[in-house]
Amino acid sequence: MHSWSNSDITPPTLKIQKVSGSLTNAVFFVSCPSVPVVPTLLLRIYGPSSGSLINRTRELHILHSLSSRYHIGPKVYGTFENGRIEEFFESTTLTANDLRDPKISSWIGARMAELHQVDIATVELQSTPASSTFGKSSNVTWPIAATKNVKLWLVAAQEVLSLDTVSDEIRASMDLDRFKIEWDQYIHWLGKTEIIRGSSPIVFAHNDAQYGNLLRLASLKEGHADHRQIIVVDFEYAAPNPAAFDIANHFHEWTADYHSDVPHLLHSERYPTLEQRQNFYRAYLIHRQASSPSPTALATSSEALETELDKLDSQVRAWSPSSHAMWALWGVVQAREVLEGKDSEPEFDYVAYAQCRMASFRRELKALLV
Repeated sequence: MHSWSNSDITPPTLKIQKVSGSLTNAVFFVSCPSVPVVPTLLLRIYGPSSGSLINRTRELHILHSLSSRYHIGPKVYGTFENGRIEEFFESTTLTANDLRDPKISSWIGARMAELHQVDIATVELQSTPASSTFGKSSNVTWPIAATKNVKLWLVAAQEVLSLDTVSDEIRASMDLDRFKIEWDQYIHWLGKTEIIRGSSPIVFAHNDAQYGNLLRLASLKEGHADHRQIIVVDFEYAAPNPAAFDIANHFHEWTADYHSDVPHLLHSERYPTLEQRQNFYRAYLIHRQASSPSPTALATSSEALETELDKLDSQVRAWSPSSHAMWALWGVVQAREVLEGKDSEPEFDYVAYAQCRMASFRRELKALLV
């Protein structure tokens, strides 16, 4: 970083490139081509509505802990009121189609398993966690993001929809009073289901493993396993959560294409097939065992492996609606600037995204409660 103090660096010599596909923030690559020794940096400008969704102090603590202790994610070099400067990786961002590549998908599964082995206490700010209906890990009870975020974001979303500028049509499509009843039904069902079928372990989860937050390194260090080509970034929503939530959330991202003509829509026909899910699960299970502090032999018999795969798939299905619920409320809160008339040319239709997610939540919930 000392090379950025080079006297040859002046404003006219800087090259700033905007990165597309980032929904919460504006992201830029900053470089100085005329001074070769100067490393490229990543400049992140926080979105105007993100303050009500993200605790930036906590996020910075998490980034520091992950990069310094686990070599996961980028280093943060500096911060300012509405953004920060962080490490740039010589890499390419994955595309929507990359997620469907069996090899890349298995790499993502392996990297997610490694993240899920991070000690929650190491990266959490609170020294005395609050209790939660779910979330027991290592004899400590952590508030999990799936329920915590819905509770907090529901209040924020209700405030947004109460604005005079919001149409009755939008309010009716979201129907947050109905959603609250549905959410309580879902949580009740989920609690009973986890007692009967077994609960998904509470892990430190990324919670936003969409393709835009997954990078593939241009080159791999000698001796590193192939899956280390994948770098996970953007830990804004990272928090303790069931492992099945993180996986379910990632699978929903298979159905999105944020660079299409309708980036706000999810296409359910693109959801991974059973074979594609099992390819991910195999890599996840193998590397979860390998990176565990006290690894145990993973059952390798065909019958035992099938049992593990079926159990994980059942847990993912159970937690799947919670991803839709969380991001539906997120979309409403993110839409505040537009609904207030402060952003006449938004880059993303947050309202339509929220409506799509809410419809998906209700569809999946209905299927589960049959």
